[in-house]
Amino acid sequence: MPRRRPRALRAHLWANRRRYRPAPRVPGISGRTHAAIARIEFQHQYLGSGSVAGALAEYRRFLRQPGRYLYLPLPACPCCDPLEARDILEYALRRLRRSARTELSRTVARLDEEFHRRTLPDPRPHRHPGRFGGWWYHRIHER
Repeated sequence: MPRRRPRALRAHLWANRRRYRPAPRVPGISGRTHAAIARIEFQHQYLGSGSVAGALAEYRRFLRQPGRYLYLPLPACPCCDPLEARDILEYALRRLRRSARTELSRTVARLDEEFHRRTLPDPRPHRHPGRFGGWWYHRIHER
């Protein structure tokens, strides 16, 4: 049986590395927190690779809208709902260790303050509170 050349062996290893794309980095968060986020994204089925960074970007994009009131770009589309992004962030925060949770929660808290400032309390308490029963489901934003 002929021997495989070393170059052929190494080519197989590099082919797998080219397909791997690291999760996008969240600005203002340390490397340890990124590693902890990547670990929980790998361990839990609800989260995929880069889902925390994507949810944080979606939540930020929603809050960057000009004006006093917040409007959903596509109200009928559940994937564009910023409350779903906030659910993903809450899911990740509940599963992170204390130091990583503290750092990520500081970033999320600044966004939550802006969301709280630009929305009104919901007078209908019978509404479905979402997956985690978060306070953000009890706020009114334009749909």
